[in-house]
Amino acid sequence: MAVFITEKLLKKLQPPIQGNRIVYDSQIRGFGVRITAAGAIAFILNYRVHGRERRFTVARWPEVSALKAREETLRLREAIRQGHDPLADRERARGAPTLADLAQEYLRRHAEPNKAALSLRDDKRLLKAIILPRLGRFQVGAITRQDVESLHRQFNSTPVQANRVLALLSKMFSLAIQWGWARGNPARGITRYQERPRERWLQEEELRRLGEALDREADQNQADALRLIQLTGSRKGEVLAATWEQFDLERGVWTKPAHTTKQKRIHHVPLSPPALDLLRRMKRGATSEYLFPGRRGAHLMDLKKLWRRVTLAAGLEGVHIHDLRHTFASHLVSGGVPLAVVGKLLGHTQARTTQRYAHLADAALRAATDQFGRVYESSKKSRDRKLKA
Repeated sequence: MAVFITEKLLKKLQPPIQGNRIVYDSQIRGFGVRITAAGAIAFILNYRVHGRERRFTVARWPEVSALKAREETLRLREAIRQGHDPLADRERARGAPTLADLAQEYLRRHAEPNKAALSLRDDKRLLKAIILPRLGRFQVGAITRQDVESLHRQFNSTPVQANRVLALLSKMFSLAIQWGWARGNPARGITRYQERPRERWLQEEELRRLGEALDREADQNQADALRLIQLTGSRKGEVLAATWEQFDLERGVWTKPAHTTKQKRIHHVPLSPPALDLLRRMKRGATSEYLFPGRRGAHLMDLKKLWRRVTLAAGLEGVHIHDLRHTFASHLVSGGVPLAVVGKLLGHTQARTTQRYAHLADAALRAATDQFGRVYESSKKSRDRKLKA
């Protein structure tokens, strides 16, 4: 008697007392429906490959209709004729690495050995807070450009953060290709949001108020960290991780080791007289290899609480710690120091990085022009007096 697996037949199926029972379709060879004692119904396909009998679960009913299951089974049978083994493909897919696996490998093989502590911390934060909650469970090879674009769009209100997420994913997939985990990079070619770099830098009056707020702080060790950031234009992470052996107070030079800098290069920083005065005072009371010791023998990790207090006290809410670095650079450029020199002080390896301060050079040029203008006006007044005489 011919049996055709249809919705009508499925609704009439009765579960066995124990185990399961399979009803095979008369039209598609190997296609059947299995019902368990608990009443669970699934479409199955029996087939042979390399002389082995295999059974593949096509889909579950009623999640997939009988018609859709028949269409999928026909597709599978055609793939089998071409040499594919659906069951083996599924088993391989189950063992395929997820994005969470790739993240662990990325951190272990690339980020931890090669990136500065601050950059590594940022990567971990983006992975934990944004990327893995949304894409971590998906297999690396199954993530599409649409998935990445959708994630990027979710953070369009914070374009800088959205672009950092995109850049991190792109790097991870580039490495995945090298490691044989992926064939393509779904993050490549996605247009990034336009970023507007912060132009905030403190004027002399604001620096005075900040200095007064720091002087009133109970924890002067942390206050000194902010002072050293101001006086050297260094990154917060470089200052907090600094050790006394990096400083030659006689020559007035701070030698930053390559592993502590963002560019992974040794950076020699000349120290100004105020910076040297600060360091010599700190050195007299030093009790650790670190300038700014923290807990359990490590260095101080952050200055967030202190920064909130002093900016509130100084009326500088909205100013970031990193703006101290911009302040250092901006005052130098506007005072006539060439961009190339400022770039070296900041540790920039590429000239275009320092170009963000180029417009401030106009102030020095204008001052120079005004100086000649005053000479010209003085000469003109002298000529006018002679003519009148």
